[in-house]
Amino acid sequence: MSVDNRRTARKAVSGDPAPREIRRRPKNRRAQIAAASAAAFGALGYHGVSMEDIASGLGISSAALYRHYPSKYALFREELLRVGAAMTQSVELPETAADSAPEQRLREVLDSLIAVTIENRATVTLVRWEGRYLEPEDLEVLTEQQLTVVGALGDQLAAVRPTLSDNDVRVLRAAMLSAITSIADHHATLLAKPLARLLNSASLAISSAELPPEQAVADPVPAVEIPDSFKHELLLRKAVELFHDRGYPNVSVEEIATAAGLSAASAVYRFYRGKSDLLAAAFRRAADRVSGAIGPAVAAAPDAEAAITALIEQYVAGSFAERALTFVYYTEFQHVPAEERAVLRNIQRLSVEEWARLVREVRGELSPAEARFLVHAAFALVVDLGRSFGTEPIASPARVALLMQLVLFGRPARA
Repeated sequence: MSVDNRRTARKAVSGDPAPREIRRRPKNRRAQIAAASAAAFGALGYHGVSMEDIASGLGISSAALYRHYPSKYALFREELLRVGAAMTQSVELPETAADSAPEQRLREVLDSLIAVTIENRATVTLVRWEGRYLEPEDLEVLTEQQLTVVGALGDQLAAVRPTLSDNDVRVLRAAMLSAITSIADHHATLLAKPLARLLNSASLAISSAELPPEQAVADPVPAVEIPDSFKHELLLRKAVELFHDRGYPNVSVEEIATAAGLSAASAVYRFYRGKSDLLAAAFRRAADRVSGAIGPAVAAAPDAEAAITALIEQYVAGSFAERALTFVYYTEFQHVPAEERAVLRNIQRLSVEEWARLVREVRGELSPAEARFLVHAAFALVVDLGRSFGTEPIASPARVALLMQLVLFGRPARA
C-alpha cells in the first residue's frame, strides 16, 4: 500500500472527514442557464416557469442563479433579445456578396437564417409566441429585430423578382420566415443538414409563388345572440377572445363571466370547472376541426393530391373563420390541464401523421420526418399570415392556400 493510500485508510478508520471536493463554477454557466431557461420557457411558457424550476434543472441553488440574473424577467428578456440579435445578424450579407447574383444572395441569406434558427430552436419558440410578455420598450427592440429580418428577406426577394409588387413581397417574405421558424412550434426531429435543406427548399418554393390577385377577405358573419341555454358556448367564445387578446395568464374567471354577461364568476362554474377547463374545451374544438376533416376529404378525393388540396381549403377556411381560436391553439398549449394534454397531443400527432402520409404519396422522395416538418410549416403559415395581415386582401384565403400547396408539394396543386 502506498503512503497516500495508508493515510487515506487511517483517516477513514479514525473518522477524520474525507478531503472536501473542490467544485469549480463552469466557465460557460451563463450559456447553460440560457439553454435551460429557453427549454423551460418554451415548454411551459414564461408564466409557467420559476427561477427555482430553472435552478433545479441545472442542479444549482436559486441563490446561484440570482448571482447571474436578478430576476426571471431579466433572464427571459436577455434570451429573447439575444436570439433576435442573432437572427438579425444572420441576414447581413458580407461585403464580398455584393457582386453575387441576386439568386445567390437570397440563398446565402436563407442558409444563414436557417442555421441560426436551427441552432436556437428552443428560444425561437419564445420569439414567436412569448414575446408579447416583454415590457413595451423591450418588445419594441424585438419587433425591430424581426422587421430587420423580414426586410432583408424582402430586399433579396425583390432583387430576384423585380416585377413583384410591394404587397406581394410583403406576403412572400413573411411566408418564408414563417416556414423557417415553424420548427419551433413542434418537437419533431431531423438532423440539422437535411432539415436545413428542407427549409431552404420550402423557402425557395415560396419565393417563386405566382400569387393570385388580391381579394378582399369576407368579414366574419356577425355573431347572433346566444340563448341562455347556450351560455356555455358564449363563455367559450368570450374566453377565447380574451385569451387571444391578453394571453391566458392575464385573464381571470371574473373577466370571462363579465364578458359573457354573467352576474358573477360563480355562474361560470355551472358550465365549466374553471378557466383551464375553458381552454381545454377550446383546444378540443380546434383539434377536432382538423382531425374530423381528414376522413371525408380522403374518401371523396380521387388521389392523395386532391385530398390534400381539399384539406388545405378546409383548413384555411376554418382558420379564417375562427382566427382567435387558431392563435390561441398555438400560444397556450402549456396551460392546458395536464390530464388533457396527452389526449390532445395524440389527436394532433395523428392528424399531422395523416397529412404527412398523404404528402408522401405525392412526393415519394420525402422521408416521414421531412413530410411532418412540411405539414407543420404549412399549418404555421396560416396563423402567421393571419396575425401579420389580418383581413388585408394581400393575405386572402386563395393566396394562403397556394402558399400551403407550395410548402407541401413544392409547386402549386394540379387543377
